[in-house]
Amino acid sequence: MTDKPTRLNDPQAMQRDLEQRVAFILESAGRQGATACEVVVSQNTGLSVGVRQGEVETVEFNRDQGFGITLYLGQRKGTVSTSDTSDAAISSSIEAALAIARHASEDPYAGLADAELMASSFPALDLYHPWGQPADALIERALECEAAALAVDQRLVSDGANVSTQEGCRVYGNSHGFIGSSIGTRHSASAVMIVSSEQGMQRDYWYGVDRVPASLQDPDALGRKAAERTLARLGAGPIKTAKVPVLFAADQAAGLLGSLIGAISGGAVYRKSTFLLDALGQPVFPDWVNIDERPHLPRALGSSAFDGDGLATRPQHFVEGGVLQSWVLSTYSGRKLDLPSTGNAGGVNNLHMSSNTGGLAELLEEMGTGLLVTEMMGQGVNGVTGDYSRGAGGFWVEGGQIRHPVKEVTIAGNLRDMFRQLRCVGSDVERRGNYLTGSWLVDGMTVGGA
Repeated sequence: MTDKPTRLNDPQAMQRDLEQRVAFILESAGRQGATACEVVVSQNTGLSVGVRQGEVETVEFNRDQGFGITLYLGQRKGTVSTSDTSDAAISSSIEAALAIARHASEDPYAGLADAELMASSFPALDLYHPWGQPADALIERALECEAAALAVDQRLVSDGANVSTQEGCRVYGNSHGFIGSSIGTRHSASAVMIVSSEQGMQRDYWYGVDRVPASLQDPDALGRKAAERTLARLGAGPIKTAKVPVLFAADQAAGLLGSLIGAISGGAVYRKSTFLLDALGQPVFPDWVNIDERPHLPRALGSSAFDGDGLATRPQHFVEGGVLQSWVLSTYSGRKLDLPSTGNAGGVNNLHMSSNTGGLAELLEEMGTGLLVTEMMGQGVNGVTGDYSRGAGGFWVEGGQIRHPVKEVTIAGNLRDMFRQLRCVGSDVERRGNYLTGSWLVDGMTVGGA
């Protein structure tokens, strides 16, 4: 079999070509002595443009392709990656992986998932919606977005507006005969603004991302949003240290949900490196909290029919009634813990968190006095102890009303306490990623300021 150029103008043909290439690699690995093999390939193409102060700054076309080949000799594993898919390169890569496997230590937990567990049906997820716009059209959209932002206030200066469109294909196959693939699109737009005053310079942004180009926010509206967020930061300053409720805006709360997933992931559990090691079957949130995975949502950014081991994804609860129901497991981590995989090799898909109140206005009223966090800096999260300390910016709130912007503060607590002290989750669900949650109102956090 000879390598063929991928036909970018025909996504279904590209998908078939990559599936055939994966099948060829699996067959070749068996011929060269591997007892088992799995292959993952991704190919992405896209166009991105950037403008600044009315001038085109960047126009970039990308085409990326990579193969990851994992071979097994019994319980010994060798892994290689390559972007060259010629027959000679594939043969060489397989030889290299076999050489690595021969020198590797035996791992009793290594190997493919059981053949009978492979995904056998593939729901229609409607993930592929190409934009088909030339660079000129994307540039025009970026310029329109920037102009709309600058028109809000003459003090504003642009730090750039960008528009991007991406198409990709993912294929996973293994020597059980399983080959699964999907094609998808991802489009985005963003604007970053700067404003200066006697108190200093402030910077903020806004962005949109969606699989469907028509669902992106209108460029005028996106630009105005970026401008308004930037202007709202004028006069920002520190506040006095206090212990108060903290309201994490939805896009910031998504990071807290990510911290939960990190803490209950199989790797952290079998390494005993998580603050939730003893939490399975125990309350970790208030009893109104439900956190479930919804991998088959049409057009959603995190949707997938199968995981990185070839197992079918499925709707499932990780937290129900506030109680931790399950770890997040791949085949390997499940074997280490003597538990079945949850179909999460590669992570969760469209993790959704329940809400118990309305939008941001209702949350501000519920909080009364405290800090609204719209920006966080630094990586001060200890997954072993749960200790949490990060730089933050946002707005001081009194009587349910935003009073003034805040900068250069630190918010501190412990994630286990923060989860239990979660008072409200809003209905303002963040959908620009894989964690679908509204804003979080957390009681009793220490805000360190002047």
